Order: sequence, then C-alpha cells, then structure tokens
Amino acid sequence: MISSNELLTEAKALEPQLQNWRRTLHRHPEVGFDLPETRALVKTALTEMGYTPQDCGKAGIIALAGGRKPGKTILLRGDMDALPIQEESGEEFASELPGRMHGCGHDMHTAMMLGAAKLLKAHEDEIEGTVKLEFQPAEEIFQGSPDMIAHGLLENPKVDAAVMFHVLAGMPLPAGTVLVPGGGITMASCEQYHITVHGKGGHGSMPNACIDPITAAAHIHIALQEINSRELDPSGFGVFTTGKFQAGAASNVIPDKAEMFGTIRTTDPDNKTGALIRQRMTEIAQGVAAAYRCTAEVEFSDFCPCMVVDNALAADALTYMTELLGKGAMDMTPITGGKPGGGSEDFAFVSHEVPTVSMFLSAGSSKDGYLYGQHHPKVRFDDSILYEGSAAYSWFALRWLCK
Repeated sequence: MISSNELLTEAKALEPQLQNWRRTLHRHPEVGFDLPETRALVKTALTEMGYTPQDCGKAGIIALAGGRKPGKTILLRGDMDALPIQEESGEEFASELPGRMHGCGHDMHTAMMLGAAKLLKAHEDEIEGTVKLEFQPAEEIFQGSPDMIAHGLLENPKVDAAVMFHVLAGMPLPAGTVLVPGGGITMASCEQYHITVHGKGGHGSMPNACIDPITAAAHIHIALQEINSRELDPSGFGVFTTGKFQAGAASNVIPDKAEMFGTIRTTDPDNKTGALIRQRMTEIAQGVAAAYRCTAEVEFSDFCPCMVVDNALAADALTYMTELLGKGAMDMTPITGGKPGGGSEDFAFVSHEVPTVSMFLSAGSSKDGYLYGQHHPKVRFDDSILYEGSAAYSWFALRWLCK
C-alpha cells in the first residue's frame, strides 16, 4: 500500500484543482436540497475520474471506489449546501448570489472529497474492500442525512464504518491541524422551534382597541429564560436560543401576530432534557400569551440527535492522522475535557446506525488573521489545507480497510 508520505505528496500535487473546485463552489452557493450547479460539478468531476455517480434521495450523490477485493465498506461524507446569509468576507471569489454564502465551509468539504475520490481512484487496486463516497445536501437544515439513509445510503454495499471531517476557522490552531475527539457523545442534539403569538392588529394610536402580540411575545421570550436558570439540572447541558424575532411591517401599526424562531440543544442520549424544554416552552408560551389576551402556537421540527463517536474508531483516527500529519494531529480530549460541544451535525443520524468518527480540520488560525468562525458573514477559510483534507479522507479509508 502507498505510504502516508507518498499519499500526502500526491495530494499536494492536486492543490490547483482543489482550489479551483472550492472557489467555483464558493462563488455559486446553493442551499438545502436545491443544488443543481453543485451537483453538476460533482457529477462531472466524478465521471471524468472514472466513477459512475449515483443519485441518492432528493439531492445526494454516492460513488464507489474499490470493490475489487473482498472486505468491509467505509463511508466518507462531504456535505455540499450553503447558508442563507449575505457574504461579507471580502474574498475575491465571494458569493455571486445575494443572500447565500458558504459560511460553514461545505465548499471546502466537497472539494476535499473530490480530491479524495481522485486519490482513491488512482490507488483502487490497493483498496481492501470498498469506499463509499457520499456527497450530502441539506446538512444545515438537518434533513440531508436522514433522507439519504432512507434511500439506501448505508446499504448496497452495507456500510461498516463512517467518517466525516469538518473544517474550523477562527481558532488559535495552526492551519492543517486535525482534531480527533474521544469516544461517546461529542456534539449536541438540535431541534427547531417556532412560536406564533396571535393578537389583534390595528392603528398604533389606539392600542386599547388592539391586542398587541409584540408585548406578549416579548414577555414570553423573557419568561422562557427561567427554564434554563430554574428548571434544568445545572450539571447538565440544555440550551435554547431565539435567533429570529419578527413582527409587523410599519412603525405605526400594531400587527396581528409576532413570531419567534430558534433552536433547542441537549446532550442527553435519550433526549429527556429536550422533552422537558419542549413541554415547558409550550406551557409558558401559551400561559403568558393568555395573560396578555393573546394565543400562542408552538411548533417543533427538524430534530437532529446527538453525535456519537465510536471509541475504537476514534482511537484508529488518532493513529492514522498521526501517521499522516505527525504533530498536525491532536487529541481533542484535553481541550474539551471530554465534554460534548454545543454544535450539532446531521451526520449524527449515521452515527446512530454504524460506528462513526467525526473529526475537525483547522482551516485558518485566528493568529493568521482568520478572525471569524463558522456561520459569520465575514468568515474566511484557508484553502491551502484542502490537500491535507483529501489525504486525510483517503488515508483513513485505506488504513482502516486493511486492518
């Protein structure tokens, strides 16, 4: 089998192509399942490499490498979707589509996966089993992974282990550093909520003739904070955030309704904390609304479970990444203290089906001017590390399959 140094050298030679793929994707960000240009780029690239890409679900793509020798199957995931935010990064290759931006680095993931596909195709005779390459849509809305699973992602051939990387920016880590978590729950679950407060609108000069939903919604927002401070176990983890609050369209009009949108995150494997938060949010919203002569509807959607990292796979990951990158591989446990992070990732659905490891790749240190993190309009990613990502995907697959 090819050595880690040789693989890294081959990956480095792909750098111009990797950068081109990434910057093309970055200029044309697409969201959710609506990814026609992104899918076309991925399919064309895979076909030119000699793959036969297959559709999976609403917008997913899979391709198989290896299969010439008997063995297990490992899944490598790269997500493709962007965020509905306006880019302010100042990059010369910034988004050309208003209100859309690759602000989470999925353009980096897609390019890294295409690089891995090219490396694995070049060494297909050395693959002791099968590598399933997954290009996933709709991660940001937590719908892409369950959709692809429902359409056979983990079957034909049956997947035995799964791997994902996520780039990080704005951290004080050298670019190209791979962070490997310990086993167990490493990321929180996430669920969306939507509260609609109904009142009675009218002219702003006559509030007595109206029932103001904004006042009720404001008090609901404040009252909900008591769940965290007075009802949740202080030693546990439960966070809910209202990230969007909207009502009305004119300064002199009391609207008919006010709306609040947000997320709930917990690290309970059985989601008991989430169930308590949902119950109390509903009771508080409806009770406070009634106190202000309004009514409230509370809806929950797009649930994503906790990420579960397999202990044995995490140990393998640290070994393989150290072989490939030396001191560029780090155990996350001393940094996190073994505690799960509050972020969420819809590859968690896969982690509840097969042994999974999720790793992070530093793509821009705060010490080098990469000051903003994911989901910020000004976030930038250092695409000089793309080749390391491609090599990391490939090396993990080759090494694990020959165990």
